[in-house]
Amino acid sequence: MQVFKGLEIVATKITDSEKQGVRHYLLGEIEPDSKFTAEDFCLKSIVYIANILKTQCFPIIVGGSNSYIEKLVQGPVFMFKYKYDSCFIWIDVEQSVLNRRMDTRVDEMVNAGRVDEVRQIFIPDADYTKGIRRSFCVLEMAKQLRAEKNLDGDDE
Repeated sequence: MQVFKGLEIVATKITDSEKQGVRHYLLGEIEPDSKFTAEDFCLKSIVYIANILKTQCFPIIVGGSNSYIEKLVQGPVFMFKYKYDSCFIWIDVEQSVLNRRMDTRVDEMVNAGRVDEVRQIFIPDADYTKGIRRSFCVLEMAKQLRAEKNLDGDDE
């Protein structure tokens, strides 16, 4: 979701100060309502990787969606694992620890303005199965916003 423009809080995008002057690619580059597939991610990533390598720098690919990374690395079209030496690092966390972290994360997002951020992109009849609207809990919040506006004409 971080590739899409908008929803900085919901997508937990890295801030400028957190970047510490390091150039990041694909963050906020894609229009919010675009259909952006794993193949699109691969096509853009391959271009960025090639450009980074030309500058004698070392590309680091970080992702939250394993399906996108898997398509890039294992997809036969891009030949990534045959072209590049690579190292993979992942974190294995107990479910209870992950659940506590997610609870804390949601609270932090709400306190940072998550609800107002979703209100800004809320369109009652928008397609919440594509683009940035697929972000974590946005569909659920859209249901709540519809209820607040009583869009169904129901008095409850």
